Amino acid sequence: FASYYSDHMVLQKEPAGAMVWGYGEPGAMVTVALAKDSGTIIMKKTAQVKGLSGMWTTVLDPMDHGGPYALTAGQGSENVTLRDVYFGDVWLCSGQSNMAMTVLQITNASQELAAAARYPYVRLFTAAPARSDMELEDLERVDLPWSIPTAEKLGHGNFTYFSALCWLLGRYLYEVLRYPVGLVEAAWGGPPIEAWSSRRALRACGLPEDAGSPQFRGWPCVLHPPLSPALFSSISQHWQLSGPQTPSVLWNAMIHPLLNMTLRGVVWYQGEANAFLHTDQYNCTFPALIADWRWAFHVGSAGQTEPLLPFGFVQLSTYRRQSPDDSFARLRWHQTADLGIVPNARMPGTFMAVAMDLGDERSPYGRRVLGSEHRGLKLIHPRDKQNVAHRLHLGARAVAYAEKNLVFQGPYPTRAILEVTRGLLNVTYSQELICRRRDAWAFEV
Repeated sequence: FASYYSDHMVLQKEPAGAMVWGYGEPGAMVTVALAKDSGTIIMKKTAQVKGLSGMWTTVLDPMDHGGPYALTAGQGSENVTLRDVYFGDVWLCSGQSNMAMTVLQITNASQELAAAARYPYVRLFTAAPARSDMELEDLERVDLPWSIPTAEKLGHGNFTYFSALCWLLGRYLYEVLRYPVGLVEAAWGGPPIEAWSSRRALRACGLPEDAGSPQFRGWPCVLHPPLSPALFSSISQHWQLSGPQTPSVLWNAMIHPLLNMTLRGVVWYQGEANAFLHTDQYNCTFPALIADWRWAFHVGSAGQTEPLLPFGFVQLSTYRRQSPDDSFARLRWHQTADLGIVPNARMPGTFMAVAMDLGDERSPYGRRVLGSEHRGLKLIHPRDKQNVAHRLHLGARAVAYAEKNLVFQGPYPTRAILEVTRGLLNVTYSQELICRRRDAWAFEV
């Protein structure tokens, strides 16, 4: 089997068929069998190993949720059997450091870690951070093979498997769905969207496929409070886009190897890096990434992953109160393809968790950069991932699972009247608003 497969995994349930794949002797026939826990074989498939790639693939018949099953792949006298396999919904979680934050780092961490054992049917898998100049067929390394959640796996360390946001989303979905949920994490702290984009997607937005911005040759980090343009420009000329910031290198190494998977949905938390790099192209690069990933997973899974794969994302949070800088505000607008709300015509089948009210100025998970002369510049890592995950799961229920009469978006303005003589703007919203505290700095029109 490919490195994606191991005991305890979750495969996508019906109506799709789960694709499985692996490697063998070129030209050889591989027999894949699915058996009940009792040993009774309920399905058999055969596949031939392709000569050039040495890979075989097969699509299982659609299965109802549940398990456990044993999945065996055999070639001649050699057999590999994976046990404790379940069918349910598989979600991919990707992005930068806010997706990579672990349960150890979030609010009420000890309480959340203690709850892990109550969810044995929410299964975890983490691809190791890796980059490549070429599209890879298999993952270079796996940080966490398919696993049953434990406090140790969820609290392994700072930014090292498993994603708190991904875990909480899966847990909240499980509490509604009541069947297995498989969570696949492929995240790396810091990189811009260009690193996660295929060359195809970059071309669609007119961006160079092998270099950074011509204006900023590189970016040192996501800095808060933001540097002035002059200071940032002077610093940036000493940096080159390299490592995980290079266009397409994370797509090549961490997403392309997973394309054969049958998925139920994707969740994305990224954007801080692009507050400084190609900011005003994000209204193209983000919709282009979504469209490209959807096409690639649909083709890679032999049509089993649906063409309009549900895609959820997190709006950028805030860092500092009353900041005059507008880089995050601009990026938030571009996250919606400049339409202000999702789903929309340019981003169908998407859902967004608003997070601008969940800023965390005192979060200890920042990183000082560029030496003592710029002391205090930090990365943004809010600890409240529970509210973010709750909002994402509401969006998933409404968009991915078509649950009706579910409030999953904030109040939306339906009418605005300017009363010039009184100096008032009267705004009517689609939901009732309750003002708990009057604050001159509370909102901006």
